[in-house]
Amino acid sequence: MRMSIAGGAVAMLFPAIASFAAGGATMKITSSAFHEGANISSKFTCDGSDTSPPLQIAGVPPGAKSLVLIVDDPDAPGGLFTHWLIWNIPPHTNSIAEGSAPKGVQGANDFGKSGYRGPCPPPGTHRYSFKIFALDRELELGSGAKRSQVDAAMKGHVIAQGELVGRYARKK
Repeated sequence: MRMSIAGGAVAMLFPAIASFAAGGATMKITSSAFHEGANISSKFTCDGSDTSPPLQIAGVPPGAKSLVLIVDDPDAPGGLFTHWLIWNIPPHTNSIAEGSAPKGVQGANDFGKSGYRGPCPPPGTHRYSFKIFALDRELELGSGAKRSQVDAAMKGHVIAQGELVGRYARKK
């Protein structure tokens, strides 16, 4: 039963994510701390200092009014798990320093807190997706909003997006 609920939740998310990309251009999000598909250093996880990795953003289209940053784990046992959620990031933002948050509004992650919480998976290797979205408007949501609210507010307003995926498995 648990797997069917998780599977259903993931199946419902794919059309929502696909609708974000409809007609959107590609942006680039990278990190000097890890490369696409590579392992994330324990420094950026619950096994280390749990600080956010440095991120670089490129290819923001000229018409962007704001950016949204979402970090999640699609391999979590209960389904998609959000680690960081920030919106209304100024569109001229091209880097986020290690251990800091960009200007913007922070939402509630799935730990029930605001701000970055790094990978902390149960046994096995999990993928962690760092997604950047350029929107044609700012979102009218207050701090602490949940992922479902941000996803709904973004729908139809994404003009470009990018993704960086890293992996992590706990040693303990």
